Formats: sequence, structure tokens, C-alpha cells
Amino acid sequence: NNLATAEGSALLKMNKDTLQGDKMVVNVEDNTGVAYNSKAFYALNHFYIRGERIEKTGENTYFIEKPVATTCDGDNPAWEIAGSSMKVTLEGFGLMKDARVMTKSVVPVIYSPIVVFPAKTKRQTGFLLPYLAYSKDKDGMDVEIPFFWAINSEMDTTLYSRYIEKRGLKEGLEFRYFAGSKSFGTFYGDYLNDTSKYVTKSDDAGLPRDWKENKNRWSYYLNHQTNFDSQFYIRTDLHRVSDPWYFRDFNAHNYYLSNYSTSEANPFQKVPFEGKESLPSLESSARLFKGWDNYTLTARVSYTDNFATLSNSRTLQQYPEIIFTGIKQQLFSTPLYHEFTGTYDYFYRGEGQKGHYVDVAPTISLPFNISTYAKVTPQITLHETYWNRDDQQTTSGNSSGDRTVYNAGLAMSSRISRVFSVNIQNWEKIRHEIKPEILYSYIPNSQRDSFPDYFPSVSSFMDTFAGQSLGLAEQNAVGWSLTNTVTARLKDKNGARNYIELLRLKLLQVYDINESKKDMTGAATERQPFSDIGIELDLKPHPYISFAARNKYNPYGGWKEMNYDLGVSDWRGDKLTFGYRYTENAIKEINVDLRAVITEHLSGKFIARLDGFNNQTAQNTTGNTADYNKLFNNKIVENTVGLMYTEQCWGVGVDYTKTSNDQTILLKLSLAGLGMFGF
Repeated sequence: NNLATAEGSALLKMNKDTLQGDKMVVNVEDNTGVAYNSKAFYALNHFYIRGERIEKTGENTYFIEKPVATTCDGDNPAWEIAGSSMKVTLEGFGLMKDARVMTKSVVPVIYSPIVVFPAKTKRQTGFLLPYLAYSKDKDGMDVEIPFFWAINSEMDTTLYSRYIEKRGLKEGLEFRYFAGSKSFGTFYGDYLNDTSKYVTKSDDAGLPRDWKENKNRWSYYLNHQTNFDSQFYIRTDLHRVSDPWYFRDFNAHNYYLSNYSTSEANPFQKVPFEGKESLPSLESSARLFKGWDNYTLTARVSYTDNFATLSNSRTLQQYPEIIFTGIKQQLFSTPLYHEFTGTYDYFYRGEGQKGHYVDVAPTISLPFNISTYAKVTPQITLHETYWNRDDQQTTSGNSSGDRTVYNAGLAMSSRISRVFSVNIQNWEKIRHEIKPEILYSYIPNSQRDSFPDYFPSVSSFMDTFAGQSLGLAEQNAVGWSLTNTVTARLKDKNGARNYIELLRLKLLQVYDINESKKDMTGAATERQPFSDIGIELDLKPHPYISFAARNKYNPYGGWKEMNYDLGVSDWRGDKLTFGYRYTENAIKEINVDLRAVITEHLSGKFIARLDGFNNQTAQNTTGNTADYNKLFNNKIVENTVGLMYTEQCWGVGVDYTKTSNDQTILLKLSLAGLGMFGF
């Protein structure tokens, strides 16, 4: 007889899990059994389950008759899910039939014929949490139900079935694979036969689209990487959509928003762009990279979809581009250093000039110190360039050509610093460093009349110094920069020291000598040799406060760009982020995101995005900045307010979002162990 029986508050412990009942019968040979009027606690998922009968039917399978389940602690749980029966498979799911979600008052508030409980420690096939939303004007009822299929330990796929009331059924598929660190990737694609009738609106960026019904809408994304070794890999990044309005129509919810990432820490979540309506273009590329100790080779093809035009035929594409680079290294045993870059491009477009481009650019430099505090580096780069056009607009005189041009430069820099002892609380020392830099760059004039219009500008020393392409065919300029850095050394309670950068302020400007000597006889404007002053400021005086600014000030016309980011938080979890974006004649935007902890259980959020520039009427013909100021109309792009109430095992909330063309209400119910539902 392999049966063991216990009666009267029988208790069985299995690690942190417990099972107890009025009566328990256990088969000690196959580890099966049954408990009557019983209750169980599964520690891994923090689940309490009780039932008239809990039966262990196999090594990892259970059957519960008239189950009641919750993740809430205590004898009077805030919510429970009751059903007629339930099957549980560890490393799988628990399936409850005729499920009713009940509150403390034992009043059913939600009914479902089946509820899926996670009862796993490993990924497993099954339905994921649905997306449910309703928008007043744009989509109507919007329901997406994802199904996850764990094919094996190296592959999985997710099927997305999304019903959009005013558009139709949108089907999507994600396939992920991971063959160790050598090869991995993600493919996603979706398709919708759009049944909506659409006419051009004022916010369609000036692109007409008087559509009829049954418009094919699609998108796909492929990210693949194969690593042959640490210095040799192939990578593909393909991003395509059916039309320029895809992200304008699906900006509230799409795969690319959900998987956007600014880093590549997660190999399966690295969409490099936000799928928002403001996205100007999409670039697809594939590249092969090979590195050696002192050299690198990159072969690349790229294709750009320009959303600002109906036809992509005049958009310049690069396929292929091949770059061979030699990193900076000492030239034999001399004090000289050398580096070089060799580039081949084929520029293509359906309409307009296209053809081949080759550039070879070796660089020689001689860095030396003139004192303890100053370093001087004379340098020269020789650009030898050849091009050949193969479009129909060529003639015998402009089909090909070559050019030789040099870029001479002289860089001077210094570092001056001082350390101050403060000994205030855990602050020991503060270090202030000043780094002045001066660069002179010269490129002789080269006639560009016969150059093809795809011909890129010479990449100069000044471009690298200024952090941007100045786009000059010739150059005779001096640039200066001044960087102030303040760093603090702190000592914690355990005696460990760490460093934080409190402040970084950099100023940068370029003076164009050629512009200062230009003959202005009969000209309507004056000489403007000074470039915009670049201002970079990073300030973090406290762990809860941060501020950053990236501005450009024109000495002749005022502010050209202003970008501010302020972050304030506290020990409770409250957080405010404020962003301001301004580019003259183009952008004026305010972004506010407030997350507030109102009480221990109640939190709120407020999100606002204000666009102050009217793209439809922004046609400045006078060149007067003041005329543009009249076009700022403070258009609300998005406003969201929300409240969320949470307890130990549940939460409920509401979000209201108003955009320029729609209104959405999202009710959210969160049950610990089941996830978040929105409807």
C-alpha cells in the first residue's frame, strides 16, 4: 500500500510552497495525491488557491475543483477569482473555467469563460495580455490579442491579431531567434486592409491622400546580426512602411513604440526610432564590418524612405558604401602620426543625378608640447577624389572628373585645474578644470560648377572640432572653445569613494576669415564672419535635480536653437521632467511629464506636449524672424491626465488623452499575477 492518509488540518510543505486540508491522501510512490476542503500557496507566483478538492495528478500538474484564487495577503482579500474548475501545469499556465473576478463584497465585477494564470518560471506558449482601447474619432474600438509561441529554447514567435473598428483586422507576426552570441535577430511584420475612407486633413503635412476603401497598409522590421568573431560581423537593419502616413495613423499604439530603445543592452528590443507621427524618414541598412589592430573595413548599403514627399524617386540613396580606415598611429620611429580614410560610394535615385564617388584621404600630424600646460598639433589631410556619373543628364564635359584638395590645420589646447578641499558632509574635494582649445583650418577654393549635386562636402578638421558639418567648399577659419568641468569626490559611510560630475559648460564658435574679407560692394547685407555660438550645459547639483541645455546663439540675429531639459524628483518617487525645443522657423515645442505620488496608494500623472509652430502657414518670404513669431499658435499635440490607485495585490486607474485629432479614455485594472488590462 503506497497511500498515506492524514486528517484534521493536515499540512504538507514543499520548499516554500504549502498545501493543507481537512483530509489529505498522498501516493508516496508517484508523488500524487488529493486534499479536501484545502488551500495552497505557491510562493514563486505568490498565489493563494483554495478549493473543495486539490488533486496533484502528475509531477507538475494539478486539478482544482471549485477553485478560488488570489495574490492578496490576509483572510479578507481585496479581490478573488472564482471558477468551476482549474487545471495548473507548473512551467505552464493555470486555466480556470467560468471565472468571475470578485471584490471584498463578493460581488462579481468581471466574467470570463477562461482566465489564464501564469504558473511558470520559464517562457511558455500562451496568450499574452490584451490591448484594449477606445478612441472617439480615429479608430473606434481597438482590441489586440497577442499569442506567444515558444518554439524551442532558441526561437519564439508572437502573433498579433488586432481589430480596429473603423479600419479592419490588422495581423502581425514577430519572430525572434538566438543561436548563442554568434547569431541572433528579430523579424516583425504586419498587414491591414484599411477599410476607412480618408480625405486629406490639415495635419497631413501637406501630402494629399483622398483614399478610397481597402487601402493596403503594412510595415516590416528586421534586425539580424551574425558575429564571426569580436572584430567581424554582419548586421541588417530593415525598416519599411507602406506609406508616409503609417505612423501618423497608428501613433497611439504600434510595435515600434513598444520596442523602442536608446541602447542595445537587450538584443531583442532595439528599434532605433520612435514610431510617432513626427518621424520624418526611415533608413534601412545592411553592413559588414571587419576590424584589425590598426584598420577597419565597413561595407554598407542603405535606403531612405522620405515621409515628406509622395514619391521617393528623388531621395538620394547609398548602395553600396565601402569605407577602409587606418586609425591614428606612429609613422615608423618618427614623431609623426598618420591615419587615412578611403571611401567608395554609389549614389542612386530614380530621378536626378547619380553615379560613383571615390575619395582617398591620408592625414599626417605632428603633436608636441610647448610647455607643461599647452599642446600643439599641426596636421594636413590630402583628399584625392574621383567621380563618374551614369544618369541620362550627363554630357561629355560633366560625366566624370577628379579633384585634389588639401586641408591644413593647427590645433592648440591646454588643461588647467585646481582641487579644493571642502569636507562638507560626505563631500571631500571639488575639482575645477578649464580646457581652452583653438583650431585653425584652411581648405583652398575648388570650383564646384562641374561637380555632380550628390558630391559631398569635404570633411574638415573644423567639422570635427565644431561637431557638425559646416558644408564649406573652401575654408579659412579659426575656431575656439572653452570647457569648464566641476567634479566632486564623495565618500560614503563604508569609506568607498566615488566621483560625480556636477557641472560641464562648453562654449564654441568659429570665425570665417574669408567672410571677413569679402567684397560687399552693392550687397544688401553686412559681413557675418562669426558663426553661431554653441552652448552646452550639463548641471547635476543633487541626485534629485538635473538640467541640460544645448543652444545656438547667432551674434547677428539672436537665438537659433534652444533645447532645455529639466528633471526634478524626490525620495517619495515624485518626478517632473520638462523639455523645451526651439529651432528658428521650424520647431517650438514644450514637453511636460509629471508623475506624482499623492498618497501611499494613489498616484497621478500629467503629460502635455505643446507645439507652437504652424507648419501649414510657415512660408516666410521676408527673411524677418519677427514675421515667423506670428505663426506660433500654441497647438496642443497631446494632453494626458491619469490617476492610479494601487493596493498590495491590485490597482485601478483611468487615463484621458486628447490629441489634435482624437480623444481616448483608457480604464486600467491591474491584478497582481495577472497583469494590466486596459479598456
